[in-house]
Amino acid sequence: MSDPYGSVASGSLKLKGVSDHKIKKKKKRKDKELKQMVENTVKEDGDSLQEGCSSQVVVKKGYVDKRTKAELAFERVKQKRQEEEILEKASKTHKERIMDFNRHLDNLTEHFDIPKVSWTK
Repeated sequence: MSDPYGSVASGSLKLKGVSDHKIKKKKKRKDKELKQMVENTVKEDGDSLQEGCSSQVVVKKGYVDKRTKAELAFERVKQKRQEEEILEKASKTHKERIMDFNRHLDNLTEHFDIPKVSWTK
């Protein structure tokens, strides 16, 4: 008797339009190149601070801020909003907040009332 599975193809499936080549990964920079690049940027930032720039940017050793101007502006506005919100919350006492909430509930229509659960009464 012949082998019943002799005509079956073995191996992984081969799909149309998909190449057999694997995706090549990007090569990472060598540590020496990276350290040298960081040192150069830190030196440039240090030189600009010594020249008398009005804005003092504190750069930690080995850290480079890669945010754009828009991202920095967004962070400043976000921080400002948080400070305003904290001041607003701190300006009222708990009693004043409860009174405002009760006033708000009194102004609501009956549409927002909780309906009866029991149908027998």
